[in-house]
Amino acid sequence: MKRAIVLILDGVGIGELPDAVQYGDAGSNTLGNLAHACGGLNLPVLESLGLGNICSIEGVHEVDNPPACYGKMAEKSPGKDSTSGHWELCGIILKQPFPTYPHGFPAEVIEAFELKIGHKIIGNIAASGTEIIKQLGEEHIKKRMPIVYTSADSVFQVACHVDVFNLDELYSFCKIAREILQGEHGVARVIARPFAGKVPDFYRTKDRHDYSLPPPEPTLLDIAKENNFEVVVIGKVDDLFGNRGYTKSYHSVNNAECVDFVLKVMSEIGDGLVVANFVQFDMDWGHRNDINGFYNGLVEMDGGVARIVEKVQDGDILFITADHGNDPTTPSTDHSREYVPILAYTTKKTGTCLGVRQSFSDLARTIAKYLKLEGIKNGEDFLSACIA
Repeated sequence: MKRAIVLILDGVGIGELPDAVQYGDAGSNTLGNLAHACGGLNLPVLESLGLGNICSIEGVHEVDNPPACYGKMAEKSPGKDSTSGHWELCGIILKQPFPTYPHGFPAEVIEAFELKIGHKIIGNIAASGTEIIKQLGEEHIKKRMPIVYTSADSVFQVACHVDVFNLDELYSFCKIAREILQGEHGVARVIARPFAGKVPDFYRTKDRHDYSLPPPEPTLLDIAKENNFEVVVIGKVDDLFGNRGYTKSYHSVNNAECVDFVLKVMSEIGDGLVVANFVQFDMDWGHRNDINGFYNGLVEMDGGVARIVEKVQDGDILFITADHGNDPTTPSTDHSREYVPILAYTTKKTGTCLGVRQSFSDLARTIAKYLKLEGIKNGEDFLSACIA
């Protein structure tokens, strides 16, 4: 039996990339700055695997002979979006960044959207998702106008109160936006952002849905599926890959639930690939600069990793990584251009240092070599360091 299990801690970066200043992210270090702000992190399982061997993280100590290989990876694609990060982890390196709209979308995009959905919109600014529903929620309800907004990321977001437009209506608006936003205006994701509650106590519900562009070429997921491996995706991975390349999906935006799904899948499948995303670090805590929430989420995840490690069998490789940073200690509420950690654990080998990998796609190349898959064009594998 050969299985690769990938845990992607969404937004859990480990220090600014050399070009971070070009993105306004100089000084970002999600784990390092969070540790300093909290007086140290208490993550005994991740520490024991070798997280503290990657770099200095207050409270997370370096250990002798950790069981996991350890290092960090640089994003080669331009940008700092979840879509480009996940795609690169699965073997695709973008040459051009996805378009962003810090001053809102151009008139031709908004007018086409309004015409097709049959409603005028309000907003069309770059804003925090929680703040914009506070600012425009009451007007939205009174005028029955969807709220459109973006961020520093390549996203077109549509927020609607569930009592004004039901989920099916909101999702249909987003599908229309996805059809419009192609080519020059091909944003990485169109995101449905339903919310509920009364003025002024609005809150976002858990029925978010992402509509991503499809990857421009086969990914590790596609190639594994084509070679008759079971490919199970967990969290929001299905959305980020345009709902392709997998045999089964467990969609969730709750980290604890995603841990349970990983354990369920590990007990059920033989040869295969499991890719799980844990989005709360990014969605609930990073974007809201919630330092305490982020810290508590890491503590909870540390316990989840312990449960997953206990289930790792001979023939499994467990990888723990991220897709970008989202430093909750900086003034920015957006993603940050950072290295991501990489831990690779098997039952049979003491870990070694993987150094600084030059692309996230080194992960895809390593998994492809392990599963004997052809077709990953980018990256350099580090498999020999991971297996005896």
